[in-house]
Amino acid sequence: MTTLAKKYPSPSSNNFDLPDQQWVLSVIEILAGLWGHLRPAKKIREEPLDGLILTILSQNTNDKNRDQAYKLLKSRFSQWSDVLKATHDEIAAAIRPAGLSNIKASRIKETLKIIANRFGNCSLKQLRKMKKEDIIEFLSSLPGVGPKTLACVLLFDLGIPAFPVDTHVSRICKRIGWVHPQRSPREIQEIMELTVPENLYWSAHLDLISHGRNICMARKPKCEVCPLNEHNLCLFASGGKVNDR
Repeated sequence: MTTLAKKYPSPSSNNFDLPDQQWVLSVIEILAGLWGHLRPAKKIREEPLDGLILTILSQNTNDKNRDQAYKLLKSRFSQWSDVLKATHDEIAAAIRPAGLSNIKASRIKETLKIIANRFGNCSLKQLRKMKKEDIIEFLSSLPGVGPKTLACVLLFDLGIPAFPVDTHVSRICKRIGWVHPQRSPREIQEIMELTVPENLYWSAHLDLISHGRNICMARKPKCEVCPLNEHNLCLFASGGKVNDR
């Protein structure tokens, strides 16, 4: 048995060790068999702006509320240019199911204004003609676009490799022992992108989320039914030790 938790340096360090890749791949393989999120052959939105707005609505809420708010917004306004022309109150009323409607309405309206000024219309299709670093720079300048939102748009809307880290992914990466408990989502994203093969970003991200929602919950995780515990691959469940690989 090998105690791996001691491998990780202080979170104040500018450098960090990567988790053993075979350990990570073993977990990903098990979760793929459990949750089975395979990347669809054609799952990139025609309009990346749709995904950006959807992700903004998803902040600090669940998928059900996000989807309801997005549906109401799209039914109320047929085009994003119509949303740009709408008042703050009109937008906030449409997206109220997502919560924080005033904050999100301001972010959406300001985002649309910036996009229209940059590209001449309310569309992000032109991002596909830009270099990755330029896309990242532009999206990062938009209000409310943090590392997770940025990574989601890159991966799911532009087909550019990125590993989004939400609360579920962060929690599981820390519990398993892949990262130091005080690592930030941005740091965890970097660690995962350096460890996980790019072709697995999509499925691994979604499988980790499913595992976090159904078994490795924030409160009362179901370690007794978790296959990672069965294979002794999780530091949280095994008391700080995992199998040698």
